[in-house]
Amino acid sequence: MCGIFGAYNFNNTPVDPSVVDRMSSRLQHRGPDADGAFQSERAVLGNRRLSIIDPTTASNQPLFSNDGQVVLVQNGEIYNYIELREELIRLGAEFATTGDTEVLLRAYEHWGKSFVTRLNGMFAIAVFDRSDSRLLLYRDRLGVKPLYIAGNAQDGRIWFASEIKSILSNGNSYPPNTAAIAKYLALNYIPQPDTAFSGITHLEPGHWAEITPDSIDINCYWDLNAVHQQPDMSSADCQAGILRLLDDATRIRMRSDTPFGAFLSGGLDSSSVVGFMSQHAPRPLHTFSIGFDDPRFDETEFARMAARRFGTLHVSQNADHDVAAMWPRFIWQCDQPHGDVSFMPMDMVSKLASREVKMVLTGDGGDELFAGYEKYLAVFPEGKTDHLKDGWQEAAVRSTGLLLGDQPANLLAGSLRDAFFDTDPYRPLSDKIRNAGGQDPINQLLLAETTTLLPGNNLVKPDRMAMANSLEVRSPYLDYRMVELAFAIPGHLKLAGGQTKAVLKKAVQPLLGDQLTYRKKQMFTVPVGEWFRQALAGYCREVLLDGRLEARGLFKMPTISDMIDTHIAGTQNHTRQLRALISLEIWYRLFIDEDPEWIAKAGQGST
Repeated sequence: MCGIFGAYNFNNTPVDPSVVDRMSSRLQHRGPDADGAFQSERAVLGNRRLSIIDPTTASNQPLFSNDGQVVLVQNGEIYNYIELREELIRLGAEFATTGDTEVLLRAYEHWGKSFVTRLNGMFAIAVFDRSDSRLLLYRDRLGVKPLYIAGNAQDGRIWFASEIKSILSNGNSYPPNTAAIAKYLALNYIPQPDTAFSGITHLEPGHWAEITPDSIDINCYWDLNAVHQQPDMSSADCQAGILRLLDDATRIRMRSDTPFGAFLSGGLDSSSVVGFMSQHAPRPLHTFSIGFDDPRFDETEFARMAARRFGTLHVSQNADHDVAAMWPRFIWQCDQPHGDVSFMPMDMVSKLASREVKMVLTGDGGDELFAGYEKYLAVFPEGKTDHLKDGWQEAAVRSTGLLLGDQPANLLAGSLRDAFFDTDPYRPLSDKIRNAGGQDPINQLLLAETTTLLPGNNLVKPDRMAMANSLEVRSPYLDYRMVELAFAIPGHLKLAGGQTKAVLKKAVQPLLGDQLTYRKKQMFTVPVGEWFRQALAGYCREVLLDGRLEARGLFKMPTISDMIDTHIAGTQNHTRQLRALISLEIWYRLFIDEDPEWIAKAGQGST
């Protein structure tokens, strides 16, 4: 796990070395163990390294081909690197390291730019081939690792980095992307390839960019829509396939030359991962969880239950942190506004784990693949689909969106209102549902969220908050083989009998037991809605009503004032809307205003 950055110069004008240094320093938290950069008139490739596989200096990046013509950096881990290394050795490759990054270098040398299709991992990779001045940028299939791109041939230069803040340090101006902010207010996150900054895009999952002196091409190498469900697959076959792949996906993600453990909430996904880890681990695992005083959000009892069942060395900590102090830190680390405040407990548990280990496994992805959210039953009651009518896709997206009913008309103003109503900001998700033609309606919705919600929000959380604490996160459920299996399984088996994750629960019940398998799902978040009515009431008013948000001309302030008043009074619940507005205003202060006081608060929010 690392951070990468760099540039491609169309006019052969070298990047100022001070800019290279700034881009690197902005990613130091992602890679505190080593740093390095290659620079020529044509290109810059840099890396900040967090050493997990082959922690020796031999695997420090960039890596070079024997003739010096190929330069490569990566952020991530290649889980099948051992098998690929053995295959490449049989083909005549020679290795100077035992790391996974050199496997990428030799794979490119032997198989060319399509080598990416052989990888099982999470990654953002940059390859510069000096023989033809070609830069290749790759992003993993599910978008676990981020990779942002800015600039074009007309600008004379392409920039890329694992985090937007690294690109921002190049001295160029990137104003707010109002259309993307409209999508944020529709979906509670900004869907890719958009970002909150005009001129900066997010390379989409399963894609690669090829940049030459004459062209810039974006190509897709993996499309989940190519997976078609198998309607005749039995529940027993599904369960067997799930167990086989989850076991193997967990096993290969335990490959590490440094200490590792797992996040353990006591939920179905994290508990099943820990269960399989315990079968492969030669000694007791380290597991970590965060608890809350509010029993509606606290899962520590179940985490301890799972820890006892699998004999882990479990550490838990209650979330007693000052959310007002943590909020700027969370937005700073994310670079963009996110309405999901569960980033904060993720920051806490990452900090807790980083004291003992350098890498953890998690249960991320299980809810999207196997229908783990209650909202799916609201669209498909009892797991049925025969009631659906034309346009159900848009209705489903809008019903779970951020601004509901007449809220957009009553709340938005100026250019933001125009952007919201001149386009359909819900389309990035609803179009994905419609395009999933090889699936039944349940899987259509799940596929759309797997390819939109996951990389746009739910995978940002573990990447950014874990990396803020120099901790690597690996997710067995996001093994692409597991994802392809999940969308071969008929959707009705996932919501059978009106139960979320029905087929997954049947599969893992012998491993987990009834109590862990069939417990009521709790959301991993902080009770910020209650805090808005109590300790954070003043903070909410201060951030939203001190005049700075009003001066932006994007919102009708009487509506916001009324939302705060009715929420505090308990007559309305505007938790989701208020936390999204606070995140947006903090983002403006940090990245657009570049307010020194708020930037300092972002640093002070460190746990």
